[in-house]
Amino acid sequence: MTDLKAGLYINSTAALIGSFFENTTILLVQHNEAGSIGFVTNKSFEKSLHELIEFNHSKPFPLMDGGPVDREHLFILHKRPDLIDGCKEIPNGLYLGGNMEQVIEAINTRGANQKEIQLFIGYCGWDLGELEAEVEEGSWTFR
Repeated sequence: MTDLKAGLYINSTAALIGSFFENTTILLVQHNEAGSIGFVTNKSFEKSLHELIEFNHSKPFPLMDGGPVDREHLFILHKRPDLIDGCKEIPNGLYLGGNMEQVIEAINTRGANQKEIQLFIGYCGWDLGELEAEVEEGSWTFR
């Protein structure tokens, strides 16, 4: 029973009220034999990119709270493979990862906005079969 795949948005249900995932929408960027990875797309992070010490040379740019895993790193999701090298295509015209220096340049000098580039602190991850089990138990819905 799984129609889960990269490029799909999943939504939390009432079963997750009171958890980090309450009222979240997650974009899956990987779903395979290694498990699933996604980013929360509807929660802002409390700081902007330029407020992080290593990016204080950047213009203000919103950060998203991508999930509870690996909150020490930034993750890039974008629609600009013409400006950002080293990315992996996922469905729906989206690209994952890439050269962070080029991301900063796109923001600072090319006026890239959040419709073109999203930056996430952390991600969501599931081991093989774990997300399917959570869907089965009613924690997530998708279309």
